[in-house]
Amino acid sequence: MLESRKIIGVNWLGLYTLYMKEVRRFMKVQLQTIWGPAITTMLFLIIFTVALGRGGYQVLETPFANFLAPGLIIMGMLQNSFANSSFSLLVGKIQGTIIDYLMPPLSNFELLAAMVGAAVTRAAFVGGAVWIVMLLWPNVSVNVAHPLAVLYFGIMGSVFVGSIGVMTSIWAEKFDHAAAVTNFVIAPLALLSGTFYSVDKLSPTFQAVSHANPFFYIISGFRYGFIGKADSNIYLGGAVIGGLSIITLSICYALLRKGWKIKN
Repeated sequence: MLESRKIIGVNWLGLYTLYMKEVRRFMKVQLQTIWGPAITTMLFLIIFTVALGRGGYQVLETPFANFLAPGLIIMGMLQNSFANSSFSLLVGKIQGTIIDYLMPPLSNFELLAAMVGAAVTRAAFVGGAVWIVMLLWPNVSVNVAHPLAVLYFGIMGSVFVGSIGVMTSIWAEKFDHAAAVTNFVIAPLALLSGTFYSVDKLSPTFQAVSHANPFFYIISGFRYGFIGKADSNIYLGGAVIGGLSIITLSICYALLRKGWKIKN
Protein backbone atom coordinates (compact mmCIF):
# COMPACT_ATOMS: atom_id res chain seq x y z
CA MET A 1 0.00 0.00 0.00
CA LEU A 2 1.40 3.38 -1.01
CA GLU A 3 1.95 5.91 1.73
CA SER A 4 1.01 9.53 1.11
CA ARG A 5 3.90 11.95 1.14
CA LYS A 6 3.76 14.75 3.64
CA ILE A 7 5.39 18.07 2.86
CA ILE A 8 7.40 19.27 5.83
CA GLY A 9 8.26 22.96 6.11
CA VAL A 10 7.63 25.38 3.28
CA ASN A 11 6.38 23.92 0.00
CA TRP A 12 8.77 25.98 -2.11
CA LEU A 13 7.85 24.22 -5.35
CA GLY A 14 4.14 24.80 -4.85
CA LEU A 15 4.68 28.41 -3.79
CA TYR A 16 6.85 29.07 -6.86
CA THR A 17 4.34 27.36 -9.15
CA LEU A 18 1.43 29.48 -7.93
CA TYR A 19 3.59 32.61 -8.04
CA MET A 20 4.55 31.93 -11.65
CA LYS A 21 0.92 31.21 -12.52
CA GLU A 22 -0.02 34.67 -11.22
CA VAL A 23 2.89 36.34 -12.99
CA ARG A 24 2.19 34.63 -16.32
CA ARG A 25 -1.46 35.63 -16.02
CA PHE A 26 -0.66 39.34 -16.16
CA MET A 27 2.30 38.93 -18.52
CA LYS A 28 0.05 37.36 -21.17
CA VAL A 29 -1.77 40.70 -21.40
CA GLN A 30 1.19 42.96 -20.66
CA LEU A 31 -0.02 45.67 -23.04
CA GLN A 32 -2.93 46.12 -20.65
CA THR A 33 -1.26 45.33 -17.33
CA ILE A 34 2.19 46.93 -17.73
CA TRP A 35 2.57 49.17 -20.76
CA GLY A 36 -0.92 50.65 -20.54
CA PRO A 37 -0.40 51.95 -16.98
CA ALA A 38 3.09 53.15 -17.98
CA ILE A 39 1.67 55.24 -20.83
CA THR A 40 -1.07 56.64 -18.56
CA THR A 41 1.55 57.66 -15.99
CA MET A 42 3.65 59.34 -18.67
CA LEU A 43 0.61 61.33 -19.78
CA PHE A 44 0.33 62.71 -16.23
CA LEU A 45 3.97 63.77 -16.42
CA ILE A 46 3.53 65.42 -19.80
CA ILE A 47 0.39 67.31 -18.79
CA PHE A 48 1.67 68.61 -15.47
CA THR A 49 5.15 69.51 -16.67
CA VAL A 50 3.74 71.40 -19.64
CA ALA A 51 1.30 73.24 -17.37
CA LEU A 52 3.55 73.90 -14.37
CA GLY A 53 7.06 72.83 -15.25
CA ARG A 54 8.06 75.99 -17.07
CA GLY A 55 9.29 79.25 -15.61
CA GLY A 56 11.59 77.58 -13.07
CA TYR A 57 8.76 76.34 -10.83
CA GLN A 58 10.21 74.33 -7.95
CA VAL A 59 8.95 72.15 -5.10
CA LEU A 60 11.22 71.28 -2.16
CA GLU A 61 13.92 73.31 -3.93
CA THR A 62 13.72 70.82 -6.81
CA PRO A 63 12.52 71.41 -10.39
CA PHE A 64 8.88 70.44 -10.54
CA ALA A 65 9.38 67.71 -13.16
CA ASN A 66 12.03 66.01 -11.00
CA PHE A 67 9.75 66.30 -7.95
CA LEU A 68 6.77 64.88 -9.82
CA ALA A 69 8.41 61.93 -11.60
CA PRO A 70 9.14 59.67 -8.56
CA GLY A 71 5.64 60.23 -7.19
CA LEU A 72 4.12 59.16 -10.48
CA ILE A 73 6.29 56.04 -10.60
CA ILE A 74 5.29 54.83 -7.13
CA MET A 75 1.64 55.82 -7.67
CA GLY A 76 1.52 53.58 -10.73
CA MET A 77 3.20 50.79 -8.78
CA LEU A 78 0.69 50.97 -5.92
CA GLN A 79 -2.36 51.02 -8.16
CA ASN A 80 -1.16 48.02 -10.15
CA SER A 81 -0.16 46.05 -7.08
CA PHE A 82 -3.74 46.41 -5.85
CA ALA A 83 -5.19 45.62 -9.29
CA ASN A 84 -3.27 42.35 -9.49
CA SER A 85 -3.95 40.95 -6.03
CA SER A 86 -7.59 42.06 -5.95
CA PHE A 87 -8.25 39.99 -9.09
CA SER A 88 -6.74 36.62 -8.13
CA LEU A 89 -9.25 34.99 -5.78
CA LEU A 90 -12.16 37.08 -7.05
CA VAL A 91 -12.01 35.70 -10.58
CA GLY A 92 -11.74 32.20 -9.11
CA LYS A 93 -14.92 32.71 -7.10
CA ILE A 94 -16.81 34.15 -10.06
CA GLN A 95 -15.67 31.55 -12.59
CA GLY A 96 -15.89 28.63 -10.16
CA THR A 97 -12.16 27.88 -10.31
CA ILE A 98 -11.41 28.82 -6.69
CA ILE A 99 -10.70 25.13 -6.10
CA ASP A 100 -7.45 25.61 -8.05
CA TYR A 101 -6.21 27.74 -5.16
CA LEU A 102 -7.60 25.60 -2.34
CA MET A 103 -6.83 22.04 -3.43
CA PRO A 104 -3.03 22.15 -3.98
CA PRO A 105 -0.89 21.28 -0.95
CA LEU A 106 -0.24 24.90 -0.02
CA SER A 107 -0.51 26.46 3.40
CA ASN A 108 -2.33 29.74 3.91
CA PHE A 109 1.02 31.46 4.28
CA GLU A 110 2.27 30.05 0.98
CA LEU A 111 -0.95 31.03 -0.80
CA LEU A 112 -0.69 34.57 0.56
CA ALA A 113 3.01 34.86 -0.24
CA ALA A 114 2.46 33.81 -3.87
CA MET A 115 -0.37 36.29 -4.46
CA VAL A 116 1.32 39.24 -2.76
CA GLY A 117 4.64 38.33 -4.39
CA ALA A 118 3.03 38.41 -7.83
CA ALA A 119 1.43 41.79 -7.02
CA VAL A 120 4.83 43.19 -6.01
CA THR A 121 6.34 41.78 -9.22
CA ARG A 122 3.74 43.50 -11.38
CA ALA A 123 4.32 46.74 -9.47
CA ALA A 124 8.06 46.44 -10.08
CA PHE A 125 7.53 45.84 -13.81
CA VAL A 126 5.26 48.88 -14.11
CA GLY A 127 7.64 51.04 -12.08
CA GLY A 128 10.61 49.87 -14.16
CA ALA A 129 8.80 50.55 -17.43
CA VAL A 130 7.85 54.08 -16.34
CA TRP A 131 11.36 54.77 -15.04
CA ILE A 132 12.97 53.68 -18.32
CA VAL A 133 10.65 55.91 -20.35
CA MET A 134 11.29 58.84 -18.02
CA LEU A 135 15.04 58.37 -18.43
CA LEU A 136 14.55 59.20 -22.10
CA TRP A 137 12.18 62.12 -21.50
CA PRO A 138 13.82 65.56 -21.90
CA ASN A 139 14.26 67.90 -18.92
CA VAL A 140 13.38 65.20 -16.37
CA SER A 141 15.94 63.60 -14.06
CA VAL A 142 15.13 60.28 -12.40
CA ASN A 143 18.62 59.49 -11.16
CA VAL A 144 18.55 57.50 -7.92
CA ALA A 145 20.18 59.20 -4.92
CA HIS A 146 19.36 56.61 -2.23
CA PRO A 147 18.76 53.13 -3.72
CA LEU A 148 17.86 51.55 -0.36
CA ALA A 149 15.03 54.04 0.16
CA VAL A 150 13.71 53.35 -3.34
CA LEU A 151 13.78 49.59 -2.75
CA TYR A 152 12.31 49.71 0.75
CA PHE A 153 9.40 52.04 0.08
CA GLY A 154 8.76 50.53 -3.35
CA ILE A 155 8.61 46.97 -2.04
CA MET A 156 6.91 47.64 1.30
CA GLY A 157 4.40 49.99 -0.29
CA SER A 158 3.54 47.35 -2.89
CA VAL A 159 3.26 44.68 -0.17
CA PHE A 160 0.93 46.90 1.86
CA VAL A 161 -1.36 47.71 -1.05
CA GLY A 162 -1.10 44.17 -2.42
CA SER A 163 -2.34 42.75 0.88
CA ILE A 164 -5.26 45.20 0.79
CA GLY A 165 -5.98 43.78 -2.66
CA VAL A 166 -6.01 40.23 -1.27
CA MET A 167 -8.49 41.31 1.42
CA THR A 168 -10.65 42.90 -1.28
CA SER A 169 -10.43 39.72 -3.37
CA ILE A 170 -11.60 37.66 -0.39
CA TRP A 171 -14.46 40.02 0.49
CA ALA A 172 -15.72 40.90 -3.02
CA GLU A 173 -18.41 38.82 -4.68
CA LYS A 174 -18.34 40.57 -8.06
CA PHE A 175 -16.05 42.84 -10.04
CA ASP A 176 -18.11 45.89 -9.07
CA HIS A 177 -17.05 45.42 -5.45
CA ALA A 178 -13.36 45.46 -6.34
CA ALA A 179 -13.90 48.45 -8.65
CA ALA A 180 -15.61 50.31 -5.79
CA VAL A 181 -12.57 49.84 -3.56
CA THR A 182 -10.33 51.03 -6.40
CA ASN A 183 -12.41 54.12 -7.14
CA PHE A 184 -13.35 55.16 -3.62
CA VAL A 185 -10.34 54.06 -1.56
CA ILE A 186 -7.16 53.36 -3.53
CA ALA A 187 -7.41 56.12 -6.16
CA PRO A 188 -8.29 58.95 -3.68
CA LEU A 189 -5.56 57.87 -1.26
CA ALA A 190 -3.01 57.81 -4.09
CA LEU A 191 -4.04 61.12 -5.67
CA LEU A 192 -4.32 63.00 -2.36
CA SER A 193 -1.02 61.85 -0.95
CA GLY A 194 1.37 64.53 -2.15
CA THR A 195 2.09 63.04 -5.55
CA PHE A 196 1.53 66.35 -7.34
CA TYR A 197 2.34 68.78 -4.53
CA SER A 198 4.19 69.20 -1.25
CA VAL A 199 1.95 68.91 1.81
CA ASP A 200 3.95 71.73 3.43
CA LYS A 201 2.02 74.10 1.18
CA LEU A 202 -1.34 72.98 2.61
CA SER A 203 -3.26 74.43 5.52
CA PRO A 204 -2.68 72.82 8.95
CA THR A 205 -5.97 70.92 8.70
CA PHE A 206 -5.18 69.36 5.35
CA GLN A 207 -1.61 68.68 6.47
CA ALA A 208 -3.02 66.62 9.34
CA VAL A 209 -5.30 64.75 6.93
CA SER A 210 -2.35 64.05 4.62
CA HIS A 211 -0.24 62.73 7.50
CA ALA A 212 -3.04 60.29 8.32
CA ASN A 213 -2.83 58.89 4.78
CA PRO A 214 -0.40 55.92 4.64
CA PHE A 215 0.16 56.52 0.92
CA PHE A 216 1.74 59.85 1.83
CA TYR A 217 4.60 58.13 3.66
CA ILE A 218 5.15 55.68 0.81
CA ILE A 219 5.33 58.40 -1.83
CA SER A 220 7.40 60.77 0.30
CA GLY A 221 9.93 58.07 1.17
CA PHE A 222 10.12 56.79 -2.40
CA ARG A 223 10.65 60.36 -3.69
CA TYR A 224 13.42 60.83 -1.13
CA GLY A 225 15.25 57.94 -2.76
CA PHE A 226 15.43 59.98 -6.00
CA ILE A 227 15.82 63.64 -5.03
CA GLY A 228 17.23 63.27 -1.50
CA LYS A 229 14.48 65.43 0.01
CA ALA A 230 11.14 64.63 1.60
CA ASP A 231 8.26 66.40 3.31
CA SER A 232 8.04 63.79 6.04
CA ASN A 233 10.32 61.98 8.48
CA ILE A 234 11.77 59.09 6.47
CA TYR A 235 12.35 56.83 9.46
CA LEU A 236 8.86 57.44 10.82
CA GLY A 237 7.39 56.75 7.39
CA GLY A 238 9.39 53.55 7.08
CA ALA A 239 8.16 52.36 10.47
CA VAL A 240 4.55 53.23 9.64
CA ILE A 241 4.57 51.36 6.33
CA GLY A 242 6.42 48.40 7.79
CA GLY A 243 3.94 48.15 10.66
CA LEU A 244 0.90 48.52 8.41
CA SER A 245 2.24 45.85 6.05
CA ILE A 246 2.57 43.40 8.95
CA ILE A 247 -0.96 44.23 10.14
CA THR A 248 -2.61 43.85 6.73
CA LEU A 249 -0.72 40.63 5.99
CA SER A 250 -1.81 39.25 9.35
CA ILE A 251 -5.44 40.09 8.59
CA CYS A 252 -5.15 38.38 5.19
CA TYR A 253 -3.65 35.29 6.81
CA ALA A 254 -6.44 35.16 9.41
CA LEU A 255 -9.12 35.47 6.71
CA LEU A 256 -7.53 32.73 4.59
CA ARG A 257 -7.18 30.48 7.60
CA LYS A 258 -10.82 30.97 8.51
CA GLY A 259 -11.90 30.50 4.89
CA TRP A 260 -14.24 33.49 5.09
CA LYS A 261 -16.20 33.83 1.83
CA ILE A 262 -13.89 31.24 0.24
CA LYS A 263 -14.57 27.91 1.91
CA ASN A 264 -17.83 28.87 3.59
